Amino acid sequence: MTSLDNEARDILRKNDRGGYTIPTNGLYPYQWNWDSVFAAWGFSTFDPARAWQELETLMAAQWEDGMVPHIIFHQSDPGYYPGPDVWATGQTPPTSGISQPPVAAIITRLMWEADKEAGRAHIKALYPSLKRWHRWWHDFRCTYGPAAITHPWESGRDNCPDWDKGMAGVDGSGVGEYQRRDTGHVDPSMRPGKDDYDRYIAMVQFGVKAGWDPERIVADGPFLMLDPGITFVLLRAHQDLIVLGQALGEDVSEIEGWALALRNALPLIWNPELQAYDAKNLRTGEFAGVLGSGAFLAYLADASNPELDAQLMRIWDAVRYGIPSADPEAAIFDPRRYWRGPCWPVINALIAIGLRDAGRLDLESRLRAETATLIEQHGFFEYFDPTDSTPCGGSNFTWTAAIWLTWAGDGRERAKGVA
Repeated sequence: MTSLDNEARDILRKNDRGGYTIPTNGLYPYQWNWDSVFAAWGFSTFDPARAWQELETLMAAQWEDGMVPHIIFHQSDPGYYPGPDVWATGQTPPTSGISQPPVAAIITRLMWEADKEAGRAHIKALYPSLKRWHRWWHDFRCTYGPAAITHPWESGRDNCPDWDKGMAGVDGSGVGEYQRRDTGHVDPSMRPGKDDYDRYIAMVQFGVKAGWDPERIVADGPFLMLDPGITFVLLRAHQDLIVLGQALGEDVSEIEGWALALRNALPLIWNPELQAYDAKNLRTGEFAGVLGSGAFLAYLADASNPELDAQLMRIWDAVRYGIPSADPEAAIFDPRRYWRGPCWPVINALIAIGLRDAGRLDLESRLRAETATLIEQHGFFEYFDPTDSTPCGGSNFTWTAAIWLTWAGDGRERAKGVA
């Protein structure tokens, strides 16, 4: 046991709200979908029962159509906007109306493989809900082949440059007055600007008017873009759900069909001019034309190629700490503004899973060492400036603590001789 191990555990415990975990106090006071899954992974290193409870609480908020929302508002908190009254989804408990990267099957498999005997009952309980969620993605977000998003927040990489062209087509002028809360918790220069936020709220207001009907939102909503990041996460999640289903003796042929269709659709998000996977605006047919960390989640789905390898090394070698969330050589690069340049330990961990699975242990080791150094130097912040390691965003952050316990800090201090 190390001092940072203890600190990481304490963060998870302090952010525990009884059956679910918040990302950090103040800035994010509710249960966020993929944050919660990573919290479960972190808990699994020292409290497996609590880890499984986290996933079960998340999946209990699943909608009738199979969607698992990106926020579950378990209790009221006036310090966050937009809250449940703005989303107006009519769910119990109240939730947002969009989803988030479906990493749950990926982490569920990792937790089960750590103790298959103890985990079997849990995967048996979770499997039907996970399959329904994957079917929702296939039916309502993969109608164009790769996975699409109807709101930048659905990507989990909220304001990354990938969405700029799609955002430009959203009219945020009529959203009315509102009071943001995020800029009262962290430096506003690290958060999205007001014009962006107006557009975010306009998309939420459209969803409310559409009664959160996924078919109508895809057909008529102001924003619809193919997302490489979600596509690769979903493809890997399909593969892991197949393994879980086989372990339970389930017929996995339907999931195999989803996975095959998704893999066959990958050429649709390959931008030959960029020499990388790229987001695409489905309202115009135009590629985003920017290289972001979502493209490198291809490694997670075993979908890399030599051209992507070259791009990875170019942007990684351009900074001190990988992996930047935007191209450091592009004009839009902003090393401390949320998803427009900073490196994120959580994205690094997902990329590293793919690198490890592909036997690229030199790159996985480098990425783990750089991520560990950021945390050792500055603590458990939400994200970091990849050029100089400045900590950014929220502190005492759940998923950063979880990534330390599960990956970044694995053997790190022990290797240095720290007791």
